[in-house]
Amino acid sequence: MIQLITAPCYDEFADTLVRMHQLRYRVFRERLGWEVCVSGDLEADEFDSLNPAYLVLIAENGSVQGSVRLLPSIGPTMLGATFSALLAGQSMPSSSSIWESSRFALDLPPGTPKSPNGIACATYKLFAGMIEFGLSRQLTDIVTVTDARMERILRRAKWPLRRIAEPRQLGNTVAVAGYLEVSSEALARVRDAGDLPGPVLWAPVIPAAA
Repeated sequence: MIQLITAPCYDEFADTLVRMHQLRYRVFRERLGWEVCVSGDLEADEFDSLNPAYLVLIAENGSVQGSVRLLPSIGPTMLGATFSALLAGQSMPSSSSIWESSRFALDLPPGTPKSPNGIACATYKLFAGMIEFGLSRQLTDIVTVTDARMERILRRAKWPLRRIAEPRQLGNTVAVAGYLEVSSEALARVRDAGDLPGPVLWAPVIPAAA
């Protein structure tokens, strides 16, 4: 299941968010060795203070196995503030129909099911969840920064990145910025490639104000 957590629901899902930040610590600090902001065993940065939407992959046993963060491009973004060199002089995308994804992370146990092309089924679920979220917000694109390895995975998953500019070496990573299409057609391709039978995203009902 992909749990959508937005600002009005942060308190309700406080424990899930803590486990998400712990997962990000394991992935970005321990596994990848990135210089990220940490507090104890939690990874969080200034963009987490901007009331983003989170998609959190929750396994049947309740464990948090993956997540991605989503922010409107009309506000501060990682691409504009941290990775502007990847724009190669172009303007930062800023539109109500474009959101930015960041902190895409998966921490899967051994033996996790994979699709015939070798991509973990969990990866397809997060991809599909991102598109479903985008469609629910009437988005046309998700802009993101990724590395060469993930760009290849996106292509194999039938959700190719449209590059903004050529990749650049940033530290020990070859990074590239680009757009991911949000459309019913893109969702159908990802579902078909990942053998997903239907929607993956679950959102809580937010009570109307009294």
